[in-house]
Amino acid sequence: MDSIQSLHGKCRCCLKAGEHRDVFKEYYCDGSREVYFDIFLECFNVFLSKSSDKSNLICVDCIRKLRDADSFRKMVVDAEKQLHFVKEPTDLEKKQELAFEVELEVLRETKPEPDDDDDYMDIVNKDNDPENDNATLARDEARLRARHPALRALPTRDSLYEVCPQYVMHLDVLQGKETRSKDIEPLLNPEAENKQKNDQRHVTEKVAHIHNALLILEHSNVTAFKGKSKQASRDGLPCFYCKDIFDNIEALRTHQKEHKNSDIKKSLNSLSPYCLVINVDITDLTCTLCDTSLNTLQDFKNHLESKHDKKFYTKLEDRVIPFKVPMDNNYICQICSLKSESIGAIERHMNKHFRNYNCDKCDTGFVTSHRLNTHVKTIHVEGSFQCETCKKVFSSQQKLKSHVDTVHKMIKRFKCTKCPERFTDYFRRYQHLVKIHGQAELEYKCNVCDKVYARRFMLSQHMKRDHLEERSVQCEICFSKFFARKELKMHMVKHNGAKTFECTVCKKAYSRKKTLTEHMRIHNNDRRFSCTVCGQAFVQNCSLKGHMKTHHRM
Repeated sequence: MDSIQSLHGKCRCCLKAGEHRDVFKEYYCDGSREVYFDIFLECFNVFLSKSSDKSNLICVDCIRKLRDADSFRKMVVDAEKQLHFVKEPTDLEKKQELAFEVELEVLRETKPEPDDDDDYMDIVNKDNDPENDNATLARDEARLRARHPALRALPTRDSLYEVCPQYVMHLDVLQGKETRSKDIEPLLNPEAENKQKNDQRHVTEKVAHIHNALLILEHSNVTAFKGKSKQASRDGLPCFYCKDIFDNIEALRTHQKEHKNSDIKKSLNSLSPYCLVINVDITDLTCTLCDTSLNTLQDFKNHLESKHDKKFYTKLEDRVIPFKVPMDNNYICQICSLKSESIGAIERHMNKHFRNYNCDKCDTGFVTSHRLNTHVKTIHVEGSFQCETCKKVFSSQQKLKSHVDTVHKMIKRFKCTKCPERFTDYFRRYQHLVKIHGQAELEYKCNVCDKVYARRFMLSQHMKRDHLEERSVQCEICFSKFFARKELKMHMVKHNGAKTFECTVCKKAYSRKKTLTEHMRIHNNDRRFSCTVCGQAFVQNCSLKGHMKTHHRM
């Protein structure tokens, strides 16, 4: 049985996390002692270095593979011995090897015994003479090689330049210097000398993001505001550093002058690096160090680096998102000048410009990994939370609760800013403001076909469906592609042939609700399609077309 001595960590061979064993400790398997470090050295001639801050563990799967490799090595060695390819040393060879080792030890320890002080000084002077040392070593080496012809000549300082040039180079550098172990490390590893200078190796992702954001917030006149969240209200602009909400950007800009740098750091430290995003208004962007005006946030960052020697962590993605917020609180994208009436819509739009994290399934980009994870759970993961009333399924408990409150309980969360009336959704409140309080109606015009929509979302869907021809939803049977899942659901009727829509009068069943609706016109005698020539009316449009071809062929 294996002795159980497990530690938690990563296996240094396959990087799998779990309860593993120490490579350098002694274990017993079926009564046999085994040290995995020794097995690596014997099987593969791999010397595993021991580190205090790195993993020294090995998992059970890798131990099993290592044992198999060791068993295979022993089998090969035994076979070689049986085939006489590997010969055991003879008794004479063993005696010669032992005599050679004894003779070397005698040469090292034997010292001349001077008769008097003068003779002793002569010997000392000879010992301090490098040429005499070289001659003595050469003579001793020649004597040993004469007795043992199989020995190879020892390398000299001159021959070392060919045998191991790097080693001699380090010896030349260290010659005549008093050195310590920490002084030798940079010479043997030049990268270690710059280790302390590279601050980014010792900085966590959150600290680096906060550093980049602080350089912008502390040295510019940008106004930071919160995005769409539970605390952020749709009725105004929430301050990024506190819970106050303001009616317009000018009031928020005046308020933020009261906040100190300590408030900025405290607000940034309170956020997780996975969802850290700072929305900033860059209207009239100015550097507070030299009063230089700049057009874009990227120009400002380049200005700080070139003129004021401020260093950003450039390998990190951008988390400071620039906007231009006019007095009417409509949000304008600083990059493409897109205008939106809600912070939620403009934040979704900014994901297209700051594609820091991309979805593997639909290639949609997101600013943070938190938004990507939310997208995957919402779009690509089938829900398990079912509404008891209408049987709809949602991906999270929060979405189910929101659905029940809005659709079934009709909870009116959105209050009119002009009067006490409340509404179930944002768009109904907007329509109320237009009709009752005379607020200017927003119109979203398509730049391609001049169609006009009341909501930005409807224009976006129109652009994707009709002009960009996006078809990301694919049928797994015939590989047809569709824009929305609803279209795919209607298409799947062709494959499964399910007729779930039944007529209550004649009991005929149809695959689509639209077909059943058209069929019900027969029972209701709804003849809405009339001939413009003879006035005869028909239930279905296809019947009218057939009538025109038969009786009124032009």
